[in-house]
This record gives sequence, C-alpha cells and structure tokens, in this order.
Amino acid sequence: MSKAESKAKDELLLAQLGYKQEFKRDFGILELFGIAFSIQGVLPSIASVLVYSIPYGGPVSLVWGWAVCSVFLMFIATAIAELGSAAPTSGGVYYWTFKFSSPNYRNYLSWLLGYLDTIAYVAGLTGINWGCAVQIMAAASIGSNMTFEATVFQTYGVFVAVMVAEAVLCSFATKIIARLQIVYILVNVGLCFAVIFGMPANTPTEFKNDAKYALGSFENLSTWPDGFAFILGFLAPLWVVGGFDSTVHIGEEARNASVAIPWAVILSTATTCILGWAINVSISFNMGQDMDAILSNSIGQPLATIFFNGLGQRGTLGLWTVLIIAQFMMGTSMLVSSSRQVFAFSRDGALPFSKYLYYVNTSLSVPTRCVWFSVTVGSLLGLIPLAGNAASSAIFALAVVGQYSCYSTAIVARWIGGGEFEKGPFHMGVLSLPISIAAVLFMFLMSIVLLFPAEPGVPSPATMNYTVLVMGGVTVLSTVYYYFPVYGGIHWFKGPVVTNTESDVGASGSVSDIDSTEKNV
Repeated sequence: MSKAESKAKDELLLAQLGYKQEFKRDFGILELFGIAFSIQGVLPSIASVLVYSIPYGGPVSLVWGWAVCSVFLMFIATAIAELGSAAPTSGGVYYWTFKFSSPNYRNYLSWLLGYLDTIAYVAGLTGINWGCAVQIMAAASIGSNMTFEATVFQTYGVFVAVMVAEAVLCSFATKIIARLQIVYILVNVGLCFAVIFGMPANTPTEFKNDAKYALGSFENLSTWPDGFAFILGFLAPLWVVGGFDSTVHIGEEARNASVAIPWAVILSTATTCILGWAINVSISFNMGQDMDAILSNSIGQPLATIFFNGLGQRGTLGLWTVLIIAQFMMGTSMLVSSSRQVFAFSRDGALPFSKYLYYVNTSLSVPTRCVWFSVTVGSLLGLIPLAGNAASSAIFALAVVGQYSCYSTAIVARWIGGGEFEKGPFHMGVLSLPISIAAVLFMFLMSIVLLFPAEPGVPSPATMNYTVLVMGGVTVLSTVYYYFPVYGGIHWFKGPVVTNTESDVGASGSVSDIDSTEKNV
C-alpha cells in the first residue's frame, strides 16, 4: 500500500469514527512502540517503585511477583489492543465506552471516564516527574558523599523545572517528537542491558547472593500477612507496565493506525515485562541481604544504594545520570499522550475552558495549549507529596487505579453494553472473551488492593492511603458537574461530537453509530 493510499485509509477510518483529520500522521509503528515503551520506562520506573517490592517479599516479590503479574498485564494489553484496533481515536476509553454502551447511560459513563482518564494521565505524568526529581536529588546526594539531603520543597522545585522543560520539548513539531522516539528506544534498551549484564560483572562478592536466596527468599518487612504482602508487591510491576492506551491517544497521528496501535501496545508490554523481569533477577542476585539498610540509606533511593554498593561513587553517578535522562524521556512521552487525551476531551466540549483548549498549532501539528494545561494541572497535583510519603504514594496508585477503572468499563461495555463492536485488523477470535474476563477481574482485584493503607489496622495520617480520597474527589466533582442544574453536562453533553463532513467520509463511508445531530454545545 502506498503512502497516499495509507493516508486516505486512515483519514476515512477517522471520518467514520466521526472526526476530521487535524494532525499530521508522523508516527509509524516504531515511533508508537517508542511512545509506549518509553512511558513504561523499564529501569527508571523500577528505580522509582523498588521501595514497594523490597518490603513486600524481597527477592521473591522482585522475581516471581513480577513474573506472575506480567501474565495478567499481557491480558490487559491484549484487550486494549483489540479496542484500539477497532476504533483508533485520541478519545480512547471514553469514546469506546460511549460507542459500545447503552444509550440509557453512555453519556454519563463517557463523561465520567473522560475525567478519570484525564486525571489518571496527569497523575502518571506527575508521578514520573516526581520520581525524576527524586532521582536528581539522589544523584546530588551521591556526588556530595552523602552530605546533601534534599528537602521536600527543594524536590518540588526540581519537579516543576522538569515539568516546564518537558512542556517546551513537547511543544516542538510532531515530526521531531516522533523521531526522538528512536533515541528513546535505544537509550532505554541500552540502559537495561547495562544493568542486566553490568551488575553481575562489577558487584563485589560480599553483595552477591546465591540462587537459593535470590530466587527463593521471602522477606516481609511489613506487618501485613505474607500472602497479602506478596500481592502488595504487585504495585511495582503495575506502575511500571501501564499506560496501555498511550498509543491510542496518538492514534490520529499514526500511519496505518488500526494495525500499528495494537502491535505497539502488545510489543511494548511484552518487551517491558521481559526486560523488567531480567533486571529484577540481576538486582536480586547482586543487592546483598540487608534489606533494611537498602531502604533506609541516606541516598533515599533503594536502587541507587544497590548501584553504589556494587559500582562505587563514579560508576553509580554515570549510570544514574543515564537513568535520569531516560526518566526525563519517559515524562515527555507521557506528556505527549496526556495532552492528546486533554485535546480529545476538550474537542468533545467536556472540559472547562474547552473552547480555548481545543486548538492545534497548524505549523507544528501540536495541541500546545493542551500540553501546558497538562503541565499546569500536574504541577498542582505535585503539591500532594508535600504532605508526606503516604500522600506521595497516592500519586502512583491513582494513575493505576484510575486507568484500570477506565479500561475495565470500556472492556465490559464492549461485551454487554449493547453497542455493535466491529472488529479491527487485530483480533483474538475465540480467545477474546476469556482474555477480557481475566483482564477485568485482575484489574478489579488490584484496584481494591491498591486502596488499602500501608499498614493494617486503623490508619493514621502517615499510613493512610489517600488514593481513595483523590479518586473519590474526582468522581464526585465530575458527577456533580454533570448533574448540576442548568449548566451541568446532562443538559448539553451528548458524547463525542462529529467534526467531519460528508466529504470527509466519502461516498462509501458512514459516521459510525454517532448521530450527526448529537453535537455538543
């Protein structure tokens, strides 16, 4: 198929979904893979969440917890890939939910999921860049021979600087952002191999562990029962391997989107799961056996402590610098995806200031206002960690729970909502239903688990899980806004708008099942 034919096919499919082409299609399957893979950011993400693996099972959680969780994560990726292949539009989950749900409740569900997915992506952006700021401060601590210890306010200042720098970069032309994904892939893969093969070669004997310890030692440093502690250790892979619909939000900028998107989702998830498991095995064999010392070290980052023990100051600083760069790349990719979610939801008129946010810089083919909106809201959300570690953990969990709520609803709507599901090029046939059931059940279970407090018993302000408060607040406020008298969404929001014209669809096309009379005001 020629480029012209591929372009015409993509534009026709988008027109059939109800939208006119507003972006340049600069992303191929490799660039889409780069977006998803860099958002998952294997090693930088593991560095940010290792603090959740070590206390909840130690080596067993690192190695076998990751392996078990990866199987279910692939189920989620496959279910989302099918939806992305069928309807590759930037709206993603809230569009799918509207399309496949009953007319009796699809408007409200689409509205609610649009808000949840938007805040989940902004929370993901916040969590990634807060982790980047913490890693920068860890590098400063290592460079000062542990004499420097950052305050939470200094960390916040670095966090905001990182957010602004990413916003500037993501305001560049789409073509530049797409080409950068190749660099992101090479840096992330190279960093993974450096740890997988470099740690065993350079770690001193006193920090090496035998196979019995590395693959079979279960160390529960929490006060939860062992079984539940092991499940809590899933928080690490859940945070690392996420953003399954990130490439869907780039769908209107992708070439051969209905094929490229699902394969980018599947390949990025599988690659991250495999490389992440290999990294965890390497860590487990080369981290020593004093878990308390790793967690309480003045560096403030367990993985940095492990690197320092094995590589010394210079080696750790060199590797850690590359890791920070990869984390920054991870943040830029998340910002690209987040801004497209904001763009899609404002295009459909649901966000406050939608008329202002629904804008594409035609010379750059970038929704620049949505980029800066995501950064602004993310910077405000970044104030939450100032309240302490428990509040900081809520940012990580919110991104996971928020997205799982959206994914589960969209998948369930596909099967029981009553709307017609037209299969895309990527489809699992008779395996689709069991895969969807397994994915939804796992997400439901993990969402409940991730709302538990850090320790059993009556939670204190220091141990409370604030995820339920933040997510509940988003749900309540968006619902109140929807049902608000006179001005609420119930009076004017009719789901995804139709922005195309008959000429966009063509003589043989049709506008999905969205009535062209159902336009938002």
